[in-house]
Amino acid sequence: MNVLLVGNGGREHAIAWKLAQSAKLKKLFIAPGNPGTARHGTNIDIKVNEYDKLVKFAMDNNVQLAVIGPEDPLAGGIVDKFEKAGIKAFGPSGAGAQLEADKAFSKFIMKANSVPTAESRTFDNFADAKTYIASRDEAVVIKATGLAKGKGVFVCEEPSEGILAAEKMMCDKIFGAAGERILVEDKLLGQEVSILALVDGRNIYVLETAQDHKPLGDGDTGPNTGGMGAYSPAPIVTDKIMDQIVREVLVPTVDGMNKNGTPYKGILYAGLMITQGGPRVLEYNVRFGDPETQPILARLKSDLLEVMLATCSGSLDKITLEWDSRAAVCVVMASGGYPDDYEKGKVISGIDEAEKLKDVTVFHAGTAEKDGVIVTTGGRVLGVTALGSSIAAAQARAYEAVEKIKFEKAYYRKDIADKAIKNGSKS
Repeated sequence: MNVLLVGNGGREHAIAWKLAQSAKLKKLFIAPGNPGTARHGTNIDIKVNEYDKLVKFAMDNNVQLAVIGPEDPLAGGIVDKFEKAGIKAFGPSGAGAQLEADKAFSKFIMKANSVPTAESRTFDNFADAKTYIASRDEAVVIKATGLAKGKGVFVCEEPSEGILAAEKMMCDKIFGAAGERILVEDKLLGQEVSILALVDGRNIYVLETAQDHKPLGDGDTGPNTGGMGAYSPAPIVTDKIMDQIVREVLVPTVDGMNKNGTPYKGILYAGLMITQGGPRVLEYNVRFGDPETQPILARLKSDLLEVMLATCSGSLDKITLEWDSRAAVCVVMASGGYPDDYEKGKVISGIDEAEKLKDVTVFHAGTAEKDGVIVTTGGRVLGVTALGSSIAAAQARAYEAVEKIKFEKAYYRKDIADKAIKNGSKS
């Protein structure tokens, strides 16, 4: 079977790496891909937003499945275009992708279906937002309702900070159109976890748990990023909590989307806060998380292509996934200055040496090949991922690999997975 994978980040490298292991795969094309994906298939010079070109390429090259990585083309309705052309596509429709593309819509779905989440109000006028925030006397979270590459969230301990955040979004337009409308939420206390589930419209299959690290600095300090690292499994999610998440979050969300006339297929990612009162939804994503995908797929033993085909055909109830019992940790190496301005074109060395370590895979996220060498092109550059007999062992191996990789102004957190280890996890 020929497969077209759309995207060029660390998530897409991990997906390409896993798809390439399938006995069902004939040819893998990645558009546009990166130097990492080129090791597993053929990179195609078509951008993720060139929908018609992507569909034409798929038709001309007998592609039978398109796998959509990033959120922007999903929100733009690329799955609908592939399906109209008679090509199966892994991912939600444009209508389904509203769960991530429009946070006001996702709040509507949550409230209409009694999904536990933070109390919130939506504003499209700064003066009204300012008045409301100023009336608060507790911490608030300000969110852009549109797509902001995982960065459109400000956690503000004081209402005055919330007013400044709202002004940056609505008046200064730091996120463009994505921040013209905002959500003002109560701040939830607890630990964040990432729950990813396959959904085929009616069946739900939950993947292994993971925990992301959004803030830039050690100890979860500094601005939010797209994600500085992740580990799997997340020991904080006990069997009891998982049952609660399935019953109170995933099932009513999928049922609610069906009742709304926007049935959901693909990956449903629920970002949750595990509070003293139970799990609460922070946000939905409509695609594999990045960097959670890297440790999750590192642990997946089953054929990812078969899993995706079952999702597209509505037969998830026919599959059973097998997982590596070991833990996985992914440490993101970023460009100095990220998530703000950063320099590009820095030469990267040591990737091959890092991958010589047992159970280490280095996923490319923001790289390019120039004159025969790998250079930086993005804020998040590499996702260094390792397996280990425990989270602590996986963490040690990941950081051992990180130490072998060098590029000017490289930055990474030193505490990825510490919280799991401090909790006394044996996972």
